[in-house]
Amino acid sequence: MSKTIFLPFPINRADTAWSRFVGLLSHKGPLVDKGLLLTPCNSIHMFFMWHPIDAVFLDKSNCVVKTVSYLKPWRVILPVKNAHSTLELPVGTVKKEKIRVGDTMQFNK
Repeated sequence: MSKTIFLPFPINRADTAWSRFVGLLSHKGPLVDKGLLLTPCNSIHMFFMWHPIDAVFLDKSNCVVKTVSYLKPWRVILPVKNAHSTLELPVGTVKKEKIRVGDTMQFNK
């Protein structure tokens, strides 16, 4: 059964080529109580990252099409079919918030 997920922390937006390129590279510690929405974005890499993240791939209606828990540094997620944007979240968010494919994400933009 799909549901609407309300994230309990702020989500920053990366919606230019430069801001998507930089992403979380300048973030030295692990993500805590915040996230990053990359849009448009249907694939990500973890090159030069120091800490794992959770990733949630969304369609144009913010419906979840794929989740990746504990994505480690130096890994790549190839393009995800039907994904339009990617939420990069603190490790454990997918499990804690029980985010599943088919759920709709709601967050501050």
